[in-house]
Amino acid sequence: MKNGYKILWTNHALSELQKTIKYLEDYWTEGDVANFAVKLENTILLLSRSPKIFPKSDVKEGIRRVIVAKHNTLYYKIVDKNIIILSLFSHRQDPSKKKLK
Repeated sequence: MKNGYKILWTNHALSELQKTIKYLEDYWTEGDVANFAVKLENTILLLSRSPKIFPKSDVKEGIRRVIVAKHNTLYYKIVDKNIIILSLFSHRQDPSKKKLK
């Protein structure tokens, strides 16, 4: 991003994103899927500009979180001028399945 932080997705986060999209396509309307995509895109844009506006997570030191949609929280860390997305966690899962490395 120009004059912003570079966004990097871990393989784990990309896998969760794919599973989330598949779930949404299977159980939600096309409009709901499109709304989620817009929310995610806006969140990523905001992260690239101002990553410290979102709260620190109580899950692990150095990790921040942002709620993308009612059922999804994005966990990330800031490393230099990079935002590393660690997880796009679905709240429909057991919280013990949360993996933040």
